[in-house]
Amino acid sequence: MINLEDFKKVNIVVGKILSVEKVPDTDKLLKLSVDLGEEKLRQIVSGISLYFSDCSVLVGRKCMFVANLETRIIRGIESQGMILAVSTEDGKFSLLEPNNEIPVGARAR
Repeated sequence: MINLEDFKKVNIVVGKILSVEKVPDTDKLLKLSVDLGEEKLRQIVSGISLYFSDCSVLVGRKCMFVANLETRIIRGIESQGMILAVSTEDGKFSLLEPNNEIPVGARAR
């Protein structure tokens, strides 16, 4: 269990996926270019490729991202955040997506 003050430290933000490419020599990894409403775009590596037969369907989608994780190198690629998703043991999967009225950069409260 974490307390409320620890949870408040997590910066969950609406981002828009601008481009997607498969990470070479991997089955699960995608490299996303994401607009979080900041001056620079973020590069985020995520293991969600198996859930999308055509990863281009992700381009243009708004999703929820954790924006204040430490940068991590995954397969030689810098990842600057995390996309939020849920999955079940029987293979169901969903990205966490706000409705279209919520702008890029909006922060979860």
